[in-house]
Amino acid sequence: MPSLPYRQVHLDFHTSGEIPEVGAAFDPAEFRRGLENAAIDSITCFSVCHHGYSYHPTRVGVMHPGLKFDLLRAQMDAAHEAGAAVPVYLSAGGNDVAALAHPEWCEVNPPGVGGWGAPDERTPGFRKLCFNTPYLDYLCRLTDETLERFPDADGLFFDIILQCQCVCPKCVADMRAAGLDPESEADRLEFSQRVLINYYERIAETVRKHNPEMPVFHNSGHVDPARPELFRYFSHLELESLPTGGWGYDHFPQSAAFARRTGLEFSGMTGKFHGTWGEFGGFKHPNALRYECCVMLAAGARCSVGDQLHPTGKLDKTSCDLIGQAYREVREKEPFCRNAINLADVGVLSAAACGIRNGGDADTGAARILQEGHFLFDFLHPDMEFTGFKLLILPEEFDLQPALAEKLRRFAADGGKVLLIGRTAATSGLDFGAEFDGPGTFSPTYLLPAEAVRPDYLSTPFVVRAGNWKIRAAGGESLGDIYEPYFNREPGHFCSHQHTPNRPEPSGYSAGAVGGNAAVLAQSLFAVYACDGAVVLRLFLDKVLRRLLDKEITIESNLPSTARLTVTRDEINRRIVVHLLYADIVKRGRNVEVIEDLPPLYDTELRLRIPETVRSVTMEPQHDGLSFRQNGGRVETVVPLFRCHQMIVFSF
Repeated sequence: MPSLPYRQVHLDFHTSGEIPEVGAAFDPAEFRRGLENAAIDSITCFSVCHHGYSYHPTRVGVMHPGLKFDLLRAQMDAAHEAGAAVPVYLSAGGNDVAALAHPEWCEVNPPGVGGWGAPDERTPGFRKLCFNTPYLDYLCRLTDETLERFPDADGLFFDIILQCQCVCPKCVADMRAAGLDPESEADRLEFSQRVLINYYERIAETVRKHNPEMPVFHNSGHVDPARPELFRYFSHLELESLPTGGWGYDHFPQSAAFARRTGLEFSGMTGKFHGTWGEFGGFKHPNALRYECCVMLAAGARCSVGDQLHPTGKLDKTSCDLIGQAYREVREKEPFCRNAINLADVGVLSAAACGIRNGGDADTGAARILQEGHFLFDFLHPDMEFTGFKLLILPEEFDLQPALAEKLRRFAADGGKVLLIGRTAATSGLDFGAEFDGPGTFSPTYLLPAEAVRPDYLSTPFVVRAGNWKIRAAGGESLGDIYEPYFNREPGHFCSHQHTPNRPEPSGYSAGAVGGNAAVLAQSLFAVYACDGAVVLRLFLDKVLRRLLDKEITIESNLPSTARLTVTRDEINRRIVVHLLYADIVKRGRNVEVIEDLPPLYDTELRLRIPETVRSVTMEPQHDGLSFRQNGGRVETVVPLFRCHQMIVFSF
């Protein structure tokens, strides 16, 4: 299977049937020049959109009534002439042509349960189809036809791959036949997963008939870390993450940190929009798109930028200019990213992958703590390998299954460090040098870290908006003291505006403990940080993590917490590449994260742990040499100035 391209565009084309003269301004030569000028090496074009229209002649579906020629064939031929690949898009979960012709194929959500698309006929928007109805047969016929007409397609992109809780007549009858209760949410969820697996199997069977090597991606808006068994249906991953569209700038690095462990090539998918999909005439600042593409390279990903083709079929000049500025830079830098593997000192067992309901906060908090502290990390499913990591973190408390507990004990016995939360630690069988007395009764609580892990400016307890597990250090090293409030805040029983102050004396319980290769925290601090963002909490956790990693940290720097850092190793070219990233991310409008300015950073100090003798240190792709000093297993250098993204290459 060919390697995933580095400079892809996802060219949305959801076009209402009421718009005339679709594709009338399409010019193959102009389309080809647009791709070449913007340095695009792959462009996803449409076979079937959410409206349900096909953009080529069709015997199965309905060709767009305003289209007079085979637009997809014309796009594909022009793109191939420009040397660009053309994956083909099919809207799977949304198809209004099918929904209006067959309302019995539509997904019906139970009261109080949300779905995808418009909630009712009064709301403008698309309708969600149920994969448990004959609609799936129709989708397979559309796929058959697409592959017959376009055997030179460079892949398939299926969109809206969701099966929400559905109580359409077919689902209700099939649930009852399977011994499931349509009134039970648990049974509805289980049945929806069965339906989804059947969708994957049917589509895989359909594609294999035509081309067993055809690249295929199924888009659900995110990659679910709890369902690694689904990855056998994917040739690669495309991580949808538009920072201005609600995802924010922290989302993609977290998703990439899991995607790296799947063994699949992957791309990040941002957008040229100021906001999100469906925005005509929306443009982000060129510096924002430049930064986002560089973040993808630093995370080990390829790049994909979402755009939206005007109904006339004419590429938008501003969009092409924006994308071209970013992609010409990517083209220069991608040679240093091929064959490179991202290094990770820390493995985070995803709370969501461990089946923790609402575990997203703990995962988000852990990702932010690690990014802001410039730790190298990956996210894991419990079934993945733990070898190679120096520290494993379980960022939320839950009941350990015996197999996972044994796997953690083996990891610690082999010299790895383990950090757990509360009751998870109490049931792990690991020796934390601590005693566990059960859950506390107060929330919020207060924490005064031990001197060794205390933020420099702190001398009194700080508030933690959570309860605690009662832990006493017993032979292990205490991480600090828990202070309790005078009482919990209740109606008619409160103090001040928010919460009751702490008693002046410590509670007698520890904030956590370290014993041997294991450490425990008494509170769900990662989830708290995701919601609270208190700097004092991050600084405490940063010191705890450095205490556990000791001298095993791969890289250290003086970067500010708002900068980002990753490290890759390329055995073929015998080099380590340090990626430095920095942008001024601000919130504007209604909580939209944007980038406009790229201020410089000066005198960035790097201390890299490397066993080989380093021959040179250069700033790439400028080829500017840096002076360096190697002492034992550490190499030190200083980067005098960089903006946005700088690769520092240590050749050995």
